[in-house]
Amino acid sequence: MARTIATTTQVDLDELGEFVATRHHGILITSRDDSCVQASPVTCGWSDGQILIATYPSRAKTVNATKRAEVSIVILSDEFNGAWVQIDGTARVVNVPEAVEGLVEYFRCISGEHSDWDEYRAAMVQQDKSLIRITPQRWGPVATGGFPPQHA
Repeated sequence: MARTIATTTQVDLDELGEFVATRHHGILITSRDDSCVQASPVTCGWSDGQILIATYPSRAKTVNATKRAEVSIVILSDEFNGAWVQIDGTARVVNVPEAVEGLVEYFRCISGEHSDWDEYRAAMVQQDKSLIRITPQRWGPVATGGFPPQHA
């Protein structure tokens, strides 16, 4: 049986966006007050060159990103052994009511159109949601797992 060979593909920002736009699972990495990392599984979307994450103000990821804007996120494929990429960037946390239109944008990236946008907007305010916007600063190659070529 042939072994799967690991791959790494360098991408520019447009290609990164194409990759991220079709994947909605990620692990957000933020820094705690003691400089240790906080890893949080998230659902995310891609819009206008940014990664969008809906959350709540009291969540560790939100508190940490508010204090230290430098974050990393690993974007995963739906299948465990699929392609992935790590993105390092700058986070900006936006709270309701300013976050409402960004939360609409987030929903559209992931699920398309809502049956009642007024109801959705009201729910976001009632739930006191926050939005994390990550602007990519650098990223690794899009990678797949497997054996290094010299060991395949």
